[in-house]
Amino acid sequence: SGVADFVIRESAGGRLPTVRISPDLAVCERCLYELFDPADPRFQYPYINCTDCGPRYSIILGLPYDRAATTMGAWTMDQRCAAEYHDPASRRFHAQPLACPDCGPHYRLRGGTEDTDAAVIAAAAARLSGGDILAVKGLGGYHLACDAHNRRAVTALRERKFRKEKPFALMARELEVAHRLVELSPAAQALLTSPARPIVLAPARAELPGVAPDNRDLGVMLPYTPLHHLLFAAGAPEALVMTSANRSNEAIAYEDADAYERLSGIADAFLVGERPIARRVEDSVVCDGAFGPVTLRRGRGLAPGSVTSLPTTRPILALGADLKNALTLVVDGQAFVSQHIGDLDDYSAFEAFERTIADLLEMYRVDPAQLVVAHDAHPQYRSTSQAERVPAGARVSFQHHRAHVASVLAERAAWGVQVLGVSFDGTGYGDDGAIWGGEFFAGSLEEGFARIAHLRPAALVGGDAAARHPVQAAAGFLQQVEGLPDLAAAPFSFPARYGDVVRVLESGTRVFPTTSTGRLFDAAAALLGFTRAVTFEGQAAIWLEHLARSAPAVEPYPFPFTDGELDFRPLLHAVARDRQRGRPASEIARAFQAGLAHGVRDACVVLCAARRTGAVVLSGGVFQNDLLLRDLKRLLEGESLDVWVNHAVPANDGGISLGQAALAALHTVS
Repeated sequence: SGVADFVIRESAGGRLPTVRISPDLAVCERCLYELFDPADPRFQYPYINCTDCGPRYSIILGLPYDRAATTMGAWTMDQRCAAEYHDPASRRFHAQPLACPDCGPHYRLRGGTEDTDAAVIAAAAARLSGGDILAVKGLGGYHLACDAHNRRAVTALRERKFRKEKPFALMARELEVAHRLVELSPAAQALLTSPARPIVLAPARAELPGVAPDNRDLGVMLPYTPLHHLLFAAGAPEALVMTSANRSNEAIAYEDADAYERLSGIADAFLVGERPIARRVEDSVVCDGAFGPVTLRRGRGLAPGSVTSLPTTRPILALGADLKNALTLVVDGQAFVSQHIGDLDDYSAFEAFERTIADLLEMYRVDPAQLVVAHDAHPQYRSTSQAERVPAGARVSFQHHRAHVASVLAERAAWGVQVLGVSFDGTGYGDDGAIWGGEFFAGSLEEGFARIAHLRPAALVGGDAAARHPVQAAAGFLQQVEGLPDLAAAPFSFPARYGDVVRVLESGTRVFPTTSTGRLFDAAAALLGFTRAVTFEGQAAIWLEHLARSAPAVEPYPFPFTDGELDFRPLLHAVARDRQRGRPASEIARAFQAGLAHGVRDACVVLCAARRTGAVVLSGGVFQNDLLLRDLKRLLEGESLDVWVNHAVPANDGGISLGQAALAALHTVS
């Protein structure tokens, strides 16, 4: 009563922003209809969008979210767009990226002569069909695209990108094509077609040489921008490799000048959009796991959404780890998890890390005097050093594996629940300075977590370098296994590096104690034939899992739990014995994985009974192994134990910042 009219005004500064930053959204069905309607003024316009779809996080320069604070600020709306923008009855009412062919940005082929979007896209589609590699500017960065069925093009892309074996992602023209590429469960199909339009990892149906070597899965996504739909409509191959535009281990290119410089030796042509990208955002990667949908990489469509509410009033910035880095910012209790940033050893990834910190703090106008910065306990992490450079009222560190466990509990808002936390990964700085990675904790987020059991310690030569050479990792584990055959002889054929590492072990130089389950997987993979260096993180363990998936169920190898330790010696002895006897490698891999699951089950049963808890939390990169999770689900639920895993954030280090933030919220004065 007493209100004469209703208006939406341009935002005025002053108060702290409270509106959440929206993730980028896939093009909606109504915009798609208009895109292919010859009578529509935005017919074939690659930047069509409305309030229900289009770019958000990737174009925002600041809050509040007004057009002037986006990368669309350089384009003035024409009369038709302005009328829709100001019309409350229009679905484009206050759609900040709004544009049309007459007033908005366009696409072009670098160096090409085509003068319309339609002609540019048709030429690009023809080049893809002809076997060329294209750098394609998308929502959060450039992709490198080629025909997935063209062996020559895929091989050329691998050679030029220096990506030896890591799988490429695919984009399928439509759902029917995706079904021909991979086996989609109903849950996986729901993920594939969800508004986030992520890459979905699923068992392969099609044989695509060179796309995913030694891997039984393919990562597939559907078109999510108008440009993608236009490319396929113009005749692009029905399945495209669509991989991040970078050289191996670098951050994705997202600025035009940088893309031209870094990709000129990779791409045959550049399909360039005029709208600038404010920040790089890679595609999200998900799968239908043993316990439901799982996030493997958090990016476009998901980041920087809020994943949970934490019991704190202070702002918290959690810096994550140095591998697979992602940040968490907590404002008014809401935990916003950033996009995947990458490995901070790469300079461009570290720059993105610094930029994302500045972005989030500036957008939410965080008061440095109130800010709590949380970071990993590793004294030599780059993220730890960065914590000292961020202006803050308080700084607090948390042990790596406790943060993994905390990330699961944070997702569930389970502050006081007593759990048994199982944190298995490749490496993390332990309380004693050793390299941990096979840990059992008891406690809660409120009380903290006590380490109560672990993998039997082994020796590791060279620290992190051992993660690149499975035989190097194997040496310290096998040093404790009696009765081994000559590993330099067939069928093992360990290279000379193994003998060199054994001599270093005997000397004690640069030898570190470790309880790393990731390195245990590497040792088993080496015994089964993976004796070369890895070309991407976790490759040997992934190879072992996929080898095991090709075998039927078998009897598990022994992996006994006694006196608070899981003893790997009988497990590796059985692997070596059966390999020498000629048992199929796939059956050995399956028995190894089954043995690991049974050993973990036995440990959980004993420890849960001692602590009187019925909830088991599984986190850390090892628990991205879906075969292991499926075995554990059957075994632990058979013991009437509840099992909790990560869903909203990755189980790997991409989710660790959420755990740090939760621990900071519970253990820092609010």
